[in-house]
Amino acid sequence: MLAKTDFIDLVPHAGDMCLLDGVLAWDASTIHAVSTSHVLASHPLRGEHGLHAVHLAEYGAQAMAVHGALRGQAEGRTEPRPGMLVSLRGVKLSVERVDTLAGTLDVHAECLLADDAGAQYVFRICHEGLEIASGRAAVIHPQM
Repeated sequence: MLAKTDFIDLVPHAGDMCLLDGVLAWDASTIHAVSTSHVLASHPLRGEHGLHAVHLAEYGAQAMAVHGALRGQAEGRTEPRPGMLVSLRGVKLSVERVDTLAGTLDVHAECLLADDAGAQYVFRICHEGLEIASGRAAVIHPQM
């Protein structure tokens, strides 16, 4: 398992905004991360009525960012590459709120396509073995 400290410097999500606790497994095309941050009263995306399930897309996007950074590191890149989330499609939510779900979220992402310009992924988030969110996301890497 990779702890948050193993990837925190590779992604732009700092402090409380880094929602993932660790990575259980990853390979060239997939990642399985975990998180318990959804229950925190101090969650940075939590609103007056709790943490809406739409924010699970951010968990998927962060798994994508960690996966891309780990892939880059494995390929010899020494600097993280900035990315910008540009598209969410086919997002399905099976719960309304997530702050009421005790325990761990399993965050899965699979890279469908990646090149120097960006990447496309599918993601799914599970709680106690049940899928509570899924979708597709695209990120671009702005040219500096």
